[in-house]
Amino acid sequence: MYERFQQKGVPVTLIRSTDETITPTERVNRILAAYGDNPNVIVISNHINAAGTDTIGAEGAEVIYALRNDDTLAKNILQALGNQGQIVRTYYQRRLPSDTSKDYYFIHRNTGSTQPVIVEYGFIDNPEDLARIQNNYRRYVDAVVDAVIATEQGKTIPPTGESGTTYIVKSGDRIFMGNNE
Repeated sequence: MYERFQQKGVPVTLIRSTDETITPTERVNRILAAYGDNPNVIVISNHINAAGTDTIGAEGAEVIYALRNDDTLAKNILQALGNQGQIVRTYYQRRLPSDTSKDYYFIHRNTGSTQPVIVEYGFIDNPEDLARIQNNYRRYVDAVVDAVIATEQGKTIPPTGESGTTYIVKSGDRIFMGNNE
């Protein structure tokens, strides 16, 4: 991802370039030291999910975004991953249970006015999901890079083969076609 951003001329900084363990405070300090506390800074935290007891058998990508940000970037990233063949779950915000005015994740809560997203590419403990990630990770990297650039250009990413918006039918919805249709 770092190389793809560089190739496209986007300023980018890695917080870690090796498999080092750093504290949450050090991680936030490195993020803020790179470009400052600026709403134009996008922070991408890449992850692979694992199923808990409530998500056994889960699969697909999720994107979690900060309470202070709108959903545009998260939605674009998730749509771009879906366009590359990954199953998509949802994009969402998560609140700290002890103080619902604050983000659950420190990367969201402590990074000032930046735009942090946590990208969960799929579930490591689901064999099909893991295989998709292993076989398509380069496409997923390109998808995230393209989604970030599109978002910064004010664009949204439609589903592959579509140019409009998507509506997900919910229980209780009714379709009305008119008098004779």
